Amino acid sequence: MTRKTGNIIMIGMIVGAVIGVLGGYYLSAFFLEIKFLGTMFLNALKMVVVPLVVASIIVGVTSLGDMRKLGRTTGKTLAYYMTTTGFSVLVGIILVNLIRPGDGVPPIGAAVPEFIAMKGQASIVDVIVGLVPDNIFGAAATGKILPLIVFSLLFGGVLTVIGEKGRPVIAFFEGINAAIMKIVLLIIYFAPIGILALIGGIVAKNRESVDELAAALGLYALTVIIGLLIHAVITLPTMLRFFARRKPFAYFVNMGQALTTAFTTASSSATLPITMECVEEKNKVDERAAAFVLPLGATINMDGTALYEAVAALFIAQIYGIDLSIGAQVIIFFTATLASVGAAAIPEAGLVMMSLVLTAVGLPLEGIGIILAIDWFLDRCRTTVNVWGDSIGAAVIGETTEFRNNRQ
Repeated sequence: MTRKTGNIIMIGMIVGAVIGVLGGYYLSAFFLEIKFLGTMFLNALKMVVVPLVVASIIVGVTSLGDMRKLGRTTGKTLAYYMTTTGFSVLVGIILVNLIRPGDGVPPIGAAVPEFIAMKGQASIVDVIVGLVPDNIFGAAATGKILPLIVFSLLFGGVLTVIGEKGRPVIAFFEGINAAIMKIVLLIIYFAPIGILALIGGIVAKNRESVDELAAALGLYALTVIIGLLIHAVITLPTMLRFFARRKPFAYFVNMGQALTTAFTTASSSATLPITMECVEEKNKVDERAAAFVLPLGATINMDGTALYEAVAALFIAQIYGIDLSIGAQVIIFFTATLASVGAAAIPEAGLVMMSLVLTAVGLPLEGIGIILAIDWFLDRCRTTVNVWGDSIGAAVIGETTEFRNNRQ
């Protein structure tokens, strides 16, 4: 997707959201009639979840090379990414439990499935046991995403160590991943229409509660932004200062061009060339570290996206009056963290991953409809945090023993 196309889709989504709100309020009957277009959009998101998770994670793992030869540098890079992503998700979960933006809002879009009650009572032991399903195809059919992620990570790792026999299988999943990404882009092209129909239908069905919905949406957006700021201003700079011994403010100023580009394009991949230039030329990070860490980070390091997904899932649960147990929130924590590995670095791909997280705890995907009205803006915020985390990762890894001992 080109930058021009991405901007056109973004404008279309904004226009669709505005028309959906106004049309749903003033032309309720019409927008209730076309609500099926929004349902088709949600069904399309559901359709790609399982193949996207399996293919993207397997391709992501196999792209790292032989797991036995990854070395300490790759291990440290992966540890950095998973740690920072885990911290961001934890911050998001804590904030959404404290602020509770969805409390008092009438349920929207769909009835709550009966099995939600059981999902809400899941214990930590249930989560651990559920990581190893007795039937991986059954897990896929019933929407158990977390064990699919674990299986895909394991399967991809094994493919890297069996030599020539694994290469045709890797090529097969690379083809599937490329095809699924094309399908995802096609779905995103129709996002403006889907958003218009979804939001219009929701507003039409809940005309008497528009004020409450708008207030809750604003509080939800504020919760996400506060979480992103905590991660970007406290967590990541602390790691930069402690592990790389850099001055965070000066490093941030030097990354200004890349962060601005990330905000305007909403794509880590599109920003990558500028990110590398800012990291290497302006912040003087070891070029070898930047060349390894930044492309990998643009693929698997999605701190901001993971935080957003966790907050959105719990926000939707609050709207539906579902009091998720610690076990269910642990599922959200691990699913959001691990799913970030498979999140495509393209605009609005977070919507697809959001359906994954909601499916993992059995929440109605129709709840996505209300957050779409503000997603275009939050998408840019979280992408900026993703790129900021990548750049700090390059500095941190550049100061590890492997790089410091090999400098001229």
